[in-house]
Amino acid sequence: MELRTASSPRDVKHYDTARLREEFLIRGLFPADDVKMVYSHIDRIITGGAMPVKETLTLAAGDELRAEYFLQRREMGIINIGGPGTVTVDGTAYAMRSRDGIYIGRGSKDIALRSEDPANPAKFYFNSCPAHREYPTVLIRPEDCVRVELGSLETANHRTICKYILPGQVESCQLVMGMTHLEPGSVWNTMPCHTHDRRMEVYLYFDLPEDAFVMHFMGEGTETRHIIMRNEEAVISPSWSIHSGAGSRNYTFIWGMCGENQDFDDMDGIDTKDLL
Repeated sequence: MELRTASSPRDVKHYDTARLREEFLIRGLFPADDVKMVYSHIDRIITGGAMPVKETLTLAAGDELRAEYFLQRREMGIINIGGPGTVTVDGTAYAMRSRDGIYIGRGSKDIALRSEDPANPAKFYFNSCPAHREYPTVLIRPEDCVRVELGSLETANHRTICKYILPGQVESCQLVMGMTHLEPGSVWNTMPCHTHDRRMEVYLYFDLPEDAFVMHFMGEGTETRHIIMRNEEAVISPSWSIHSGAGSRNYTFIWGMCGENQDFDDMDGIDTKDLL
């Protein structure tokens, strides 16, 4: 498990491109028959990916958590962006189609991941954060989720937000997760942009061909920076930072948040004329 420390906005404004990518970009999330995890000191979120091909993969706590098992003091959400697979939680198997999700509550001990077809393996992307109480495990189908359509083709941000884990739908301790899909011809996400001091966020960008990219914007509204991101790469966004992007074509991204509260609309908007 890779460890990332927190960063001050006063320091980040002096980072060069290489340092920005070292601190905030997460690459190589889906190694064949292995699990990749990054532990961030920012709200103690763990971002990870697993692509079982021929093997069944399990999630272990490792020395970093100092726990008997991965979710002894944590909760997690998983969304499959690959082929069909199965997530087994304490002996109960959950079939996961592409775009299906699952919430797994604190106290779940044994978590196993496998693919149905080695030629079309599942790609399990997950976020995990500390939890102070247990909530039940829930299989999440995107067709059952709350959906919000926003933006327009004229402003190049026609998109649909699909909310997977949030209060009133799938209960959790502090984790909130969902997926946003941009329609063809639209490239901008989360613009006008915002910050939310009470929550951090992680984005996973995907559905991008090899020659495409997303220009992810971060930093304070008056000290913006960018990171160029390719397919299936994630980026850590501190609570003080904006998190917005513009792609060379349309794309999809998964957002995961944790922190002080779960209020999706608790954000501080920044007018586009005030960005620098």
